[in-house]
Amino acid sequence: MGEPDWEGVKAYVFARLTHDLPLELRYHSIRHTFADVLPAVERLAVLAGVTGDDLLLLRTAVLYHDMGYMEQYANNEPVGVRIAQETLPDFGYTPDQIEAVARMIMATQMPQAPQNFLEALVCDADLDSLGREDYLDTSHDLHDELIAYGASITLEEWYQRQLTFLSNHTYFTDVARELRNAGKQENIRRLEALLQTCQV
Repeated sequence: MGEPDWEGVKAYVFARLTHDLPLELRYHSIRHTFADVLPAVERLAVLAGVTGDDLLLLRTAVLYHDMGYMEQYANNEPVGVRIAQETLPDFGYTPDQIEAVARMIMATQMPQAPQNFLEALVCDADLDSLGREDYLDTSHDLHDELIAYGASITLEEWYQRQLTFLSNHTYFTDVARELRNAGKQENIRRLEALLQTCQV
């Protein structure tokens, strides 16, 4: 059996997300998968020394981790798993590889609960933006998305909710903590400052 067709999988997922993701998804968009989480997991993998088959599985899980949003908003991870199970055999993935990908996708369900190092890397990549300079932009995108799906939450309430989330959040891997903890602390300070202005 040959190597799985990574480029084929990537092209397939890109086409599906481009055509089938709802336009209301300001945060869980194709950009989130391809310009945010995929580069993040590749960066963490390099820092952690992950290569070969494990790197392939990490990248594949990230591609599929939000595909469930094409069909439903809540509890979308099992849908992403189903799509992976239905399509990855066509790209040369073995049953064991597909099972590993499925577990990584499910680990990203909130609250995150990774059971091994690869699952932890995917979870940390999924929340990489918490420690980046563009955090507020991505946070506003998520707020807009939730409003589009019927949530009723003011910006002040959102900042408070995000402050609580960031303050309680811990990256699972050393590489993610070393890369993003300082930025996350800075974003906590930014949220505190925004809450002060909201209360003036």
